[in-house]
Amino acid sequence: MPIKPAQYNFLKKLMSAVSPSGYETEVARLVRDEAAAWATDVRTDVHGNTLVHVAPPAAARKAAKGARLPKVLLAGHCDEIGFLVTFIDDNGYLWISPIGGWDPQIPQGQRVLVRTATAGDLPGVLGKPPIHVLKSEARTKVTPLDNLWVDIGAKDRADAESVVSIGDPIVIDQGLTELRNGLLAGRAFDDRAGVFSVIEAARRLAQRRDFAADVYAVATVQEEIGSRGAITATFGVAPDVGIAVDVTFGTDHPEMGEAEKHEGRVKLGGGPAISRGANINPVLFDLLKKTAAARKIPVQYVADGRATPTDADPIQISGPGVAAALVSVPLRYMHTPGEVIALADLDATAELLARTIAAIKPGQTWIPN
Repeated sequence: MPIKPAQYNFLKKLMSAVSPSGYETEVARLVRDEAAAWATDVRTDVHGNTLVHVAPPAAARKAAKGARLPKVLLAGHCDEIGFLVTFIDDNGYLWISPIGGWDPQIPQGQRVLVRTATAGDLPGVLGKPPIHVLKSEARTKVTPLDNLWVDIGAKDRADAESVVSIGDPIVIDQGLTELRNGLLAGRAFDDRAGVFSVIEAARRLAQRRDFAADVYAVATVQEEIGSRGAITATFGVAPDVGIAVDVTFGTDHPEMGEAEKHEGRVKLGGGPAISRGANINPVLFDLLKKTAAARKIPVQYVADGRATPTDADPIQISGPGVAAALVSVPLRYMHTPGEVIALADLDATAELLARTIAAIKPGQTWIPN
């Protein structure tokens, strides 16, 4: 089921949103607007998670004869890495602190957007001294993040403070770009790809009505600083099954040969990567695998011997425990302004999620044996 123009437009809006960890309100609004026409209920909780509820059809409830239908949580985190303003100096330059995990080689020289309360999104650039004036020993070193500043063109501190406040968030100014052969590039596919996939899966279920579970597709917050939103969302929903949808390292580009031995062989266009390991409920893993085979959905497999650094971790250990899985969209160049994915992988991910949920039966046990 190829992604339709209306849904592609939703993806483009997601990719243009300014929503670093702790400042996710723009994505939350986009998700609410997108799901309002077809979801049973849409709400944003006190933490900022946006929950899209799709209830099972009446026929499924009738067939269950009063038995409780399972609850399924799909989680894609809507936050991105970024910066925030920590200090404004006398010359009007903005000094910054990182939000999330940055490679310090990446930000210098980038154009940015500063999200302000009164002046909207202000353009700026991340400044550093030019190589011509650096001492020879500094030319081969990466500039530390705390030595970078943002130049918005302010005349002085008063001019800057008239539009910028301490704590205003900043992101790299990069939207969605179409590459050749169905590939897309942009900032924050980690994890707008996951948000898009879980919302699209919920939409497909709402249209088909061929499932017997209460489905909650959640745009979680603050994953980049410790999967904090997934903790509260899972506690609130109390699901039987939880599937986190994130991105994983595509190894189909130069200099990834050694990484393949540890991260797995993952290529763009090969379908979502299904994780297997300590965080993953084996019964749910088998259902995902069998569904992919039965529906001829392309998938790949990766192994995680420890906890995964994703929303799957808190989902699994919430309350009395949740049958958890991790499904990941292959991505090149993670945590850069030029992250690259294949549109076909988003379609396959949404279809795998929807078809797997449709295969869940009331009363199904998730206890490994």
